Formats: sequence, structure tokens, C-alpha cells
Amino acid sequence: MEAIVICGFPSSGKTTVSNLLGEKLSLKVVGGGDILKEMATTRGYTPSGNDWWDTEEGIRFSKEREKDLNFDKEADRILRDKIERGNIIITSYVAPWLVEKGFKIWLEASIENRAERMTERDKLSLEECIRIIKIRDKENNLLYKKLYNIDFGKDLSVFDMAIDTNDKTAADVADLIIEKLNAKKK
Repeated sequence: MEAIVICGFPSSGKTTVSNLLGEKLSLKVVGGGDILKEMATTRGYTPSGNDWWDTEEGIRFSKEREKDLNFDKEADRILRDKIERGNIIITSYVAPWLVEKGFKIWLEASIENRAERMTERDKLSLEECIRIIKIRDKENNLLYKKLYNIDFGKDLSVFDMAIDTNDKTAADVADLIIEKLNAKKK
């Protein structure tokens, strides 16, 4: 099976949907963030949990990444290799633009919806989650424009499928993806 690559803004449902798909399709799930966390550990950071990127330490590491683009380039190289081999689900911000292979999915969600998901996950106030999301969106947009000249979240032409997740559960989104994959096989 070709790799499935899931992309979207922070808290759009990438990890939750990927994990559900991994269970349903018996595929391993690897996130670009996981690879970056391994790299952060070698620099003395202590990343843990899905919400680490939203902590002060995670934001500090993101700022360090902005100064040394080799972090992201190396993580993206590792992801590209995994996508080429297939039989895996990848969550990544930029892989869909960097590879030809793979079934690529964009998950769309409003800032408010993403912040509500984050409040449940991270146990922060809605206002704090909106503030964090705006920071991460801005930093991601600047970083991916600088690294690869990608208009993140604007140019969706590389995707096989885009799903508005605002009014759907993660299970609904996973089912839509499986339905599309099955139709593609026919």
C-alpha cells in the first residue's frame, strides 16, 4: 500500500485521525513532530506528550529551529524516505509538497474549532489556546515559506483529498479516508 500522508494546521486532527487509521488499516503511524522531538532530545530538551509543542519549552525549540533550518530538512528527508517505502501513515506539515508518492490528505478546521480541541487535550483556557494557535500558525507559515517556498494552508493542489473537520468526529474523518482509498483501488 502506498503511504498515507496527513497534513493540516496544528490541532486540525492529524494525530487523532492518523492513529485511528493506523488501527483500522494495521499501519504504523509516524509524525514529523516525533522525529523533531528526537532531535530536540539530543539538544537537551525534554519533549513529552502531544501537547509539548504548545509549552514554553516547545515554543523555545521552535525558535531554535528557525535559526537552524537543518533540523527540519533532516526530519523531512527521513519522512520522504519512509513515504517512498510505503505501508505507513505519516503526519507532516510539508511532506505532501516534497514527494510525488503517497495518498495526501489535508485536514481543514477553523481556529476556534482547533482551539476547542486543544482545550480538551491540553486543559488550557480557550483564549490561551487561540493565542498559541495563532503563534504556531504564524511561525509555521514563515518557516515553510523560508524553507521550501510553500504557502502552507493556501496551495492545496498537491492533495488527493481535503476534508473539513469542523463538524466531523475523528472516526468520521477516518471513515471518509478509507472510503476514498477503497474507491481509488477500484
